[in-house]
Amino acid sequence: MREGLVAAAFRLFLERGYERTTVDDIVALAGVGRRSFFRYFPSKEDVVFPDHERCLTDMTAYLAGSPAGTEPVRRVCDAARLVLRMYAENPSFSVQRYRLTKQVPGLRAYELSVVWRYERALAAYLRGRFAGSADGTLRADVIAAAVVAAHNNALRSWLRSGGTADANTTADHALGCVQSAFGEPQAPPRGLDSGDLVIVVARRDAPLWRVVREVESALGRD
Repeated sequence: MREGLVAAAFRLFLERGYERTTVDDIVALAGVGRRSFFRYFPSKEDVVFPDHERCLTDMTAYLAGSPAGTEPVRRVCDAARLVLRMYAENPSFSVQRYRLTKQVPGLRAYELSVVWRYERALAAYLRGRFAGSADGTLRADVIAAAVVAAHNNALRSWLRSGGTADANTTADHALGCVQSAFGEPQAPPRGLDSGDLVIVVARRDAPLWRVVREVESALGRD
């Protein structure tokens, strides 16, 4: 019944427009009563985003179940991939929703409130991981915002392609930027020894050009 209500709603949204479609119209087409509609969806806006509550619950559980020693930035990046996977499970529906939300300001505002809830969930997990460290709350909020921004960039790129692009590749590129900027350094690949590595130590306030020159010198390229 839930899927039937969503299908009926989007059929009417496409035929009549979102604003001209009422809950009564949706239940009439779906062949159910108003009580059945509100059993699944608190409002007409919620029928446009039927899967976000489940996804938010899954993402929160994923973060809560992080094994000890998990690198936190990588974990929140992987959590964001769960959201993208939800969209990619049904490309045609996701693209229809994207086009609809672009046309209806109220839906765009609703979508932003949903995004904010994802960001708060990511930030809450990171605050717990960074508790007691200097600027732990600030780092958590900044990284959570960066993850959401990277995810949204990848998602919109995929949606603009009509859902035909490789969502995983796009997400890996965007979230990789966050991982590189905020994540802990990764161990060298197997097979490398200390002779293959170059470590440059510089003051935090050193000009970038000087750091680059030191790297080039260490590599023998000056």
